[in-house]
Amino acid sequence: MDQKKSFNEAINQRVENFEIILKKYLPAEEGYASKIAEAMNYSLLGTGKRLRPILMNETYSMYGGRSTIIEPFMAAMEMIHTYSLVHDDLPAMDNDEYRRGKKTTHAVYGAGMATLAGDGLLNLAFETALTAFDMKPDASADIIKACKILAKKAGIKGMVGGQAADVDAEESQRNIDESELMFIHENKTAALLESSLMIGAVLAGAPEKDVELLEEIGYCVGVAFQIRDDILDVEGNESVLGKHVGSDAENGKTTYVTLKGLEQAHVDVGVISEKAVALTRKLSARNEFLDELIEYLVNRVK
Repeated sequence: MDQKKSFNEAINQRVENFEIILKKYLPAEEGYASKIAEAMNYSLLGTGKRLRPILMNETYSMYGGRSTIIEPFMAAMEMIHTYSLVHDDLPAMDNDEYRRGKKTTHAVYGAGMATLAGDGLLNLAFETALTAFDMKPDASADIIKACKILAKKAGIKGMVGGQAADVDAEESQRNIDESELMFIHENKTAALLESSLMIGAVLAGAPEKDVELLEEIGYCVGVAFQIRDDILDVEGNESVLGKHVGSDAENGKTTYVTLKGLEQAHVDVGVISEKAVALTRKLSARNEFLDELIEYLVNRVK
């Protein structure tokens, strides 16, 4: 069987498995708050790639994890990622009407309800993660550690902090330097990838040294992912990407390409990608699919 086809089939199967898990944790669309539950479910049941929960589960399995304790954390991670997209699409932020060919939450339910849907997803994420205590009370120390990682990487010292720095730079219309751009990439994009890898390892009882290595791998993957995004906005194929190419330049946005140039961006993304792959070889456990998934993320064409 063709290797690329086999890998894509493996991803699709994992996405299907995760969709079953996610549906267990959806809010019921009933009562006076039915509309917000409907908006939350609309947001969650989109066309997402589910890469973060897949990364989490692969890491968990790699270290011998077999319990369903990973499932609420997988769902929680997707809820946090989704809420960030719902808020990112709002008129006050990027004002996008479509995401991956589907109308955004605010375009369907209005900005107010979409804002509340994002808030609801963030809160539901932690409600969901905390159900792990009921599933495996004897693993409370690992669950607490996993919750701390989830909270920190999603907060102002993680994703929210990176998003805030990005918004501040755009609203002030100032040119940012490489240090600030890397802060945005590290936190806005890489933080949840780091968190996914780390939580899977923690819940499976992986060595602390490996958890630290996985955080570094997540950083490399996230930064390479974002630099690749900047490159694709310049030379990507619109029919493959499914979105307009050249929007960063049109909006005068500072990107890795505008700072370093297209040629250097290609060189740097290659170096960072190679580092991510090299770091996986230092782990005490190996997962061939996880290795392939990391290479897919940093070398993507869409």
